Amino acid sequence: MKLNILCIGDIVGRPGKKIVANNLAAIVKQHDIDCVIANAENSAGGSGLTYQIYDKLLKYGVHLITLGDHVFKKKDIITVLENNDNIARPANLSAHAAGKDFALYKTAKGPVVAVVPLIGRIFMKPADNPYDCIDAILPKLTQQADVVIVEMHAEATSEKVSMGYYLDGRVSCVFGTHTHVVTADEKILPKGTAYITDIGMTGAHHSVLGRRIESVIKNFRTRMPCPFEIATEDLRLNGIVVSIDSNTKKADNISRLEVKDQDSDSTGYDSDDGKPDYNSDFE
Repeated sequence: MKLNILCIGDIVGRPGKKIVANNLAAIVKQHDIDCVIANAENSAGGSGLTYQIYDKLLKYGVHLITLGDHVFKKKDIITVLENNDNIARPANLSAHAAGKDFALYKTAKGPVVAVVPLIGRIFMKPADNPYDCIDAILPKLTQQADVVIVEMHAEATSEKVSMGYYLDGRVSCVFGTHTHVVTADEKILPKGTAYITDIGMTGAHHSVLGRRIESVIKNFRTRMPCPFEIATEDLRLNGIVVSIDSNTKKADNISRLEVKDQDSDSTGYDSDDGKPDYNSDFE
């Protein structure tokens, strides 16, 4: 059975949530999407995820939510991570860390999709070996999922490429996140696994990785602390659409997706609160 899976790149702040709210339903209809996966670790003011935003993303049409190095920036997400099967933190964090190693969604067609987030170790905070970690998880998923997707949340391109080849033929797709800049290397690897180094960012693209340009330049030039406000211009949704045969587990197509928000209004979207949309660090 053919499944079409949409993977959405890092959702950054209110602009990112707005473009998801305004466009996701149309994307799902146009591409006949069976499962929507989204990285939401930057959705709360650019760093972290709250329960309120988690709930909104599900209402917008996201089925599975992944997180990366900002996973615990908002404390109220810990309860969500512990009590829900549709959200996962990086599997190769400490075994004592809150949350689940993978997230599961049963599609309307019947097959179950699993997504396993992993985090890199080059230029990143300490984490366990992602190779040993995924080797331990995949046997557990044999009886729980028909299709397995792996997200490699990493800074170094080499780590993502290496993981793609390591898992070729063992999972249906490996996609990268974290650097917020979409890459042009989407491909089907020799043993049938779809791969791309980074699926990009969902948010304001007239920015430095979703933050206001002036704030980031000031910090780089002076090294003085300053708030990193979320940018608001040129809203785009970046992601990929992957077609997978749930019987063979192999991908037959992967394509980049970019949607520009044509609507200046907030149709279907309501702002989270009256707080400033920024975070205090830049990572």
